[in-house]
Amino acid sequence: MIDAVENLKKEIMQCSECMRFFAKNGQANKLCAICENDERDHSMLMIVPRDIDLEAIERSGSYKGYYFVLGGSVPILEKEPEKKIRLTELKKLIEKKKNGLKEIILAMNANAEGENTTDFIKNLFQGLPLEFTILGRGLSTGTELEYADPDTLKNAFLHRTK
Repeated sequence: MIDAVENLKKEIMQCSECMRFFAKNGQANKLCAICENDERDHSMLMIVPRDIDLEAIERSGSYKGYYFVLGGSVPILEKEPEKKIRLTELKKLIEKKKNGLKEIILAMNANAEGENTTDFIKNLFQGLPLEFTILGRGLSTGTELEYADPDTLKNAFLHRTK
């Protein structure tokens, strides 16, 4: 078991930009393949709660922008929400991309914590000249993104709202 954990540390790394975990595959770069891809849409940033949500959206093939993995969501009664998510890293990324960034898509789970996280992020960045959108409610309330099929995710992305 110890060997498996140590090997995992050697084979996996975290992207310095989107915070996603990915297989090194012998590369020394600190960016994942998505963040390295200059052909993606620089004007869009999708914020997701977890790595598995990013993977589900990528499988749908409907989104071609960049991502940020929050590392969780903000519970409704949380007194220190900044400790529950990667807020410092998100602020740095938005600052870095601010010149070309036009839209932030808040792709949170369709449940109370997801809605609370959406509201928290919108309020935090409300002074920025960015359009904030959420995924359309083609997703059933209470649905986790990782369990949604590609067509549902595609429709939710295409019919997102402010």
